[in-house]
Amino acid sequence: MAQSLQQALLTSWSFPAGTAVAILATGVVYVRGFFKIRKTRPGRFPRRRLYFFLSGLGSLWIALTSPLDVLNESLLVIHMTQHLMLMSVVPPLLLLGAPAVPLLRGLPRFVVRRWMGPLFRSRALRQGMKFVTHPVFAWLAMNIAFLGWHVPWAYELALRSEEWHTVEHSTFLVTSLLFWFPIIQPWPSGGRWSRWALLPYLLTADVVNTGLSAFLTFSGRLLYTSYAATTEVFGISALSDQAAAGALMWVLGSVFYLVPMVFITMRLLSPRGRRVLT
Repeated sequence: MAQSLQQALLTSWSFPAGTAVAILATGVVYVRGFFKIRKTRPGRFPRRRLYFFLSGLGSLWIALTSPLDVLNESLLVIHMTQHLMLMSVVPPLLLLGAPAVPLLRGLPRFVVRRWMGPLFRSRALRQGMKFVTHPVFAWLAMNIAFLGWHVPWAYELALRSEEWHTVEHSTFLVTSLLFWFPIIQPWPSGGRWSRWALLPYLLTADVVNTGLSAFLTFSGRLLYTSYAATTEVFGISALSDQAAAGALMWVLGSVFYLVPMVFITMRLLSPRGRRVLT
């Protein structure tokens, strides 16, 4: 198994032109805007924001073009790794880059004046953004997408259809950006909830992740029949692959939720955090 998997990991790289152009263009626009705004707001945009955002784009590139994407139809554990990256690695890194203003500043001026300006002055857009970034909506959207796409018939549909697979991954990425938005609160957005309220926000999301992960790990029956034959190539049974995928989601998924909880708690209990609360 180890040798065949190692060979597959080394040879199963894809380079889709559309994905490459989109990620590269986003990176160029952000870098251009970042150095523009850094001239006037260096304290607001330290270099770490640039590193966070580019790391997020790099992680997105790995998730969509590496063996994680090529082999996700052969091993469930690979597919779950890809999902974790799209939901818990890429979104926080992108948001830590506070992307809104740098992306706007990085666009050509005529684009901002002619299209983006009127769009962002639209009351409907502002109200819509206020609604979808509300913590209740964000929590529900992400967890419904997470559970919904792991229902066997929906999961199998995504495996059979490239178009639905793209929809699945897009749904994970977009709803996870919404989920992480209240936690990171990227500038210039403000907090909608008390920071204390984010602790149950994260904890309950971890409960959902734990429930699905435990079900995959201990089910005892194959949930996604497409993997019945493909895992044999790597010398592993489909049930073992499913249990490994569940364990991976359980451990890493919980880490991604619990680490921010610890960080938020430490900030709130620090002398500065107590002063803010009082």
